[in-house]
Amino acid sequence: MDFIKDIKFDKNGLIPAIIQDINTNEVLMLAYMNEESLERTWKSGETWFYSRSRKKLWHKGEESGNTQEIIKMDYDCDGDTILVKVRQKGVACHTGEYSCFHNNILDKDIDGKIKDFIYRLYKLIEHRRSNPTEGSYTNYLFDQGIDKILKKVGEESSEVIIGAKNESRDEVVYEVSDLVYHILVLLVHMGIDIDDIKGELYKRHNTVRS
Repeated sequence: MDFIKDIKFDKNGLIPAIIQDINTNEVLMLAYMNEESLERTWKSGETWFYSRSRKKLWHKGEESGNTQEIIKMDYDCDGDTILVKVRQKGVACHTGEYSCFHNNILDKDIDGKIKDFIYRLYKLIEHRRSNPTEGSYTNYLFDQGIDKILKKVGEESSEVIIGAKNESRDEVVYEVSDLVYHILVLLVHMGIDIDDIKGELYKRHNTVRS
């Protein structure tokens, strides 16, 4: 940890840490680290923080299972803030929201929301599986099991084909959306991350180019 000499902890021995989703760049939370939690974060590969209210270290996701795998860490030009990019498991916020920053004041970034929505939907489905909600269609699918999920994937695939044969753009958009949702449910059920699919596609792309 040679970088520690450049870190400027405040008078209480703390430094703010901004946690950001590696895939979407969405800010998930802000917490504080002291030197010990920073060291544990560095060595374990998952986030550790210092609770100012409880006066103790805490490991993110220790109780909820919503851990944060560290992909990249940086500190700013003044050395008084740390940026941690993570692969978030489940949701980041204790309220059940994906990000702690969900109380909107102003938002004109509609394009950004749409761009990242597949990841957000995946995380929501993942959260539904871990935290069942009464009346949730997603939980109904998980309760019914793999056969029901596969049946829905098959049905929606057929609907996409029918829409395409009808040469109906709107119908295809609608049915592909249904298909993508049910495929995401299947991925969560099987413990397959979206990054696993991206990795396979990237590998194929490089194989073709080589």
